[in-house]
This record gives sequence, structure tokens and C-alpha cells, in this order.
Amino acid sequence: QVQLVESGGGLVQTGGSLRLSCAASGRTFSSLVMGWFRQAPGKERESVATIGRSGGITYYADSVKGRFTISRDNAKNTVYLQMNSLKPEDTAVYYCAGGSTYLKYDYWGQGTQVTVSS
Repeated sequence: QVQLVESGGGLVQTGGSLRLSCAASGRTFSSLVMGWFRQAPGKERESVATIGRSGGITYYADSVKGRFTISRDNAKNTVYLQMNSLKPEDTAVYYCAGGSTYLKYDYWGQGTQVTVSS
């Protein structure tokens, strides 16, 4: 079993930055593909960014390309999401997730709220 705990959310003005962290415990972190997802009120959950086991492969949603950066530190069992140039439409609950493949995430955190004011 894997436990994931997100942190770093909060309230920020348009154009500001936040760094989300997700600490993992319970299973070998480096064996997991990790991803960040978000869900805004009234909308479906969407993938924001994913990162491979060694950190060498990353994918981003078109809406965040050039503004968000996903990274991981396998020595610290942590995955990060650096969010720059934030927009009101980035407002959502952000979740980190881990899984054996890019298509199947078995472990989810509890989520952290990100609110971007205009």
C-alpha cells in the first residue's frame, strides 16, 4: 500500500506561483509513475502532468505547458508541481497519484486546494 500526502496549496493572485509537494510512503516510490490531477467545481477531474519513474519523461496538459513543471526526488519519495503564471482557471483541488503505468493510477492523495484570484 502507498500513502500520498499533498501540501503547498493556497490562495494566490493571478500571475503568482505555488509549489505543490506530494510525499509518498509505504512502497518503493521509484517504482511508481506519478501524476498530478485537478478537479474544479462542476468539472471532471483532468490530468495536469505526469512523470516517469526516473524523472526523465514528462507529459503536460496543453493548458499548463510552459507554466507548470513536474519533478520528483526519489531519494526523498516526493513529487513536485511548480506552478507559475497562475490563472483563475487553474483554481481546483489538486491531487497527486501514483501507479504502475501511465494509464492506471492505484494510489491517490487527499487533495490540496489551489485558488487563484483575479
